[in-house]
Amino acid sequence: MAEASRIVAEVLGEIRKNVSPGVTTIDLDALAESYIVSKKAKPAFKGYKGYPASVCTSVNEQVVHGIPSKTKLEEGDIISLDVGVFHKGFYGDAAVTLPVGRISKKAEKLLSVTEASLQAGIEAAVAGNRLSDISARIQQCAESAGFSVVRNFVGHGIGRSLHEEPQIPNFGKPGEGPRLKEGMTLAIEPMVNAGSWEVIIENDGWTAITKDRSLSAHFEHTVAITKDGQTVLTKL
Repeated sequence: MAEASRIVAEVLGEIRKNVSPGVTTIDLDALAESYIVSKKAKPAFKGYKGYPASVCTSVNEQVVHGIPSKTKLEEGDIISLDVGVFHKGFYGDAAVTLPVGRISKKAEKLLSVTEASLQAGIEAAVAGNRLSDISARIQQCAESAGFSVVRNFVGHGIGRSLHEEPQIPNFGKPGEGPRLKEGMTLAIEPMVNAGSWEVIIENDGWTAITKDRSLSAHFEHTVAITKDGQTVLTKL
């Protein structure tokens, strides 16, 4: 899993260098797929339940599962990039939201708070805690900054399958759900909206957008729970 997750982190690093005004999301997808294949790995998302691309590219009010296209990124956009890799029988999964050129102060705050929410969730992922301790920390961090957490999509266990039990909501009360144990591997992924938490699915059957068209950000890491705390596998 560490090997698969390292490839994910490297792919996101390569994409980060190429996010700029004028670039198309399909260009970013091609770059990612080429890199993954060069590492003798497979894009985890391509063909998954019919998804047509290697990367989910979600721009501005798009929350998750945006399909790459020939639409060009513009100055001031934000783009969420979600990458999964299958390698030697195991999966890695991570996401990051990046600015396209100069962005608004509100967008900057949304990105900062969403990334902080992910970190708060990761810090709660220690053996002996309950699953909802992760959820509660994420929700508290996002909502205390005036934002909302998406209810419709959740984090998940990950390993030999891309999506495994348990589901990890980004909201809830602490002290509930299964107890976390050494050896668990979790994909923790807050999705945070600048406005309401409600989302709708576009006509392509994949792209989720905020119902009120407010901006949305998404950060994710694959995390292993160890005897010493936790290890973030998708971090270079």
